[in-house]
Amino acid sequence: MPATNEFDAREFRNALGTFTTGVTIVTTLAENGDRVGLTANSFNSVSLDPPMVLWSLAKTSGSLDVFKQAKHWAVHILADDQDNLSNTFAKKGMDKFEGIDCAEGIGGIPLLPGCTAVMQCKTEYAYEGGDHIIFVGRVLDFARQEKKPLVFLQGRYAVAAGKPSLEEVQSATITSFSSNALDYLLPRAHYQIYMRVRAHHESLGLNDPQYFVLCSLSAQNHRAHGEINAMFSITGHKITQGDIDSLVDRKLITTQHQDNELMLSLTEDGKDLAMKVIAHSKSIEADILGQFEIWEAVQLKSLLRRLVQITDTGLPPMWENNPQG
Repeated sequence: MPATNEFDAREFRNALGTFTTGVTIVTTLAENGDRVGLTANSFNSVSLDPPMVLWSLAKTSGSLDVFKQAKHWAVHILADDQDNLSNTFAKKGMDKFEGIDCAEGIGGIPLLPGCTAVMQCKTEYAYEGGDHIIFVGRVLDFARQEKKPLVFLQGRYAVAAGKPSLEEVQSATITSFSSNALDYLLPRAHYQIYMRVRAHHESLGLNDPQYFVLCSLSAQNHRAHGEINAMFSITGHKITQGDIDSLVDRKLITTQHQDNELMLSLTEDGKDLAMKVIAHSKSIEADILGQFEIWEAVQLKSLLRRLVQITDTGLPPMWENNPQG
């Protein structure tokens, strides 16, 4: 690679952006008692013995003088659910600590809650480093907890995920049927979730086909009996005339014949009951997804959507509005 003294600043920045970093907030206490803090991803370790770390601050920063005078400061390694906190401390001209229940550290420095790790440091050196000042500190105390860190890559927040071992990869790709097979895992997860959903709508006097009718009509009211049957053919269920008559008797739907089709529509009572069962289903989903990290839940849904697209054989969509309707 040829050497050059001329850089395209944007391209150089993009090149640096390919290096994944953690995200930190550095805090200190000004001489006048003001709490000061800012977001930084220039943090790095220096030494284990003695324990020392460093970070850098732009010479143009309005907080530079405060940190140059500070004897102590704290580095907070942010957790993956603290991107909003990172954004807050990246801003200027506001009380960044408002509403945050901070502890008081060495020398009165504010300590933020909920971080992956916090290191309280004493300033040892401050060096010139181009357009930045590099602060080196001795770690006097630290705390950590088992939380995934927030990371920064190519100009945006990201999440750190462990790479599977060779044994895990081989287990995931095994050809024989096992508890790791996709056609075991997906149905098993579906049945375990749907058992909870079914228990609720059965307590309201609805069987599975009737539940499907209410849900499909809540997405788009006034649908044909045959259309709903086609939508839910994937489940192995069929909406019978008896199911429809039962919903009519309970004044949950009305029916009318139109162009040789039996059209179904929700009544006001039907709309209320549909919203009740859907809200309960969403609460079950929220409870399950709440046991995942936020990024895991987003990734899970994204992967499932891709799987639906990859395996699609032309079945009619189950919940989307019918553009013909």
